[in-house]
Amino acid sequence: MTDQAATPMSSHSAAISPGDRPSFLRVLRDQRKTAILAAILMGGTYWVAGQLGEWRLAACIAGGIALGLLNHLVTEYWLMRVITSGEQPTRNKMIASTMTRLLVLTLVAVGIAVMFWPDGIGLLLGLALFRLIALVMTGLPLLKELKKS
Repeated sequence: MTDQAATPMSSHSAAISPGDRPSFLRVLRDQRKTAILAAILMGGTYWVAGQLGEWRLAACIAGGIALGLLNHLVTEYWLMRVITSGEQPTRNKMIASTMTRLLVLTLVAVGIAVMFWPDGIGLLLGLALFRLIALVMTGLPLLKELKKS
């Protein structure tokens, strides 16, 4: 695995190499565009749903976006820790980490959705919206690189 292929997807992040010290602050800095866009989308949710008097739905959608952002940042931090450790992660280790993180995310999301039903379904909508944001934000730098080649 090369350093370039192992670097988390961010157009502004400096190259990460083994021996560097991983920090959650660096992950936040590298993912600031995604975090800013998520915050704007959360604010927009309150603006739109609030005008309709659906404050609880707006909170659930914003909570889903926040939960998705937290999952994204934790994933990036885990990737940074793996890269800086210098070890080659095994397939089983990567699968176990991913499945654990997604299981916790699913349990929290479904639990909140059931607790605040029917507005709680907005949490799942917020997670889906954030996934769309994350795909676009990680896909754009890749498309720019393909265009250069």
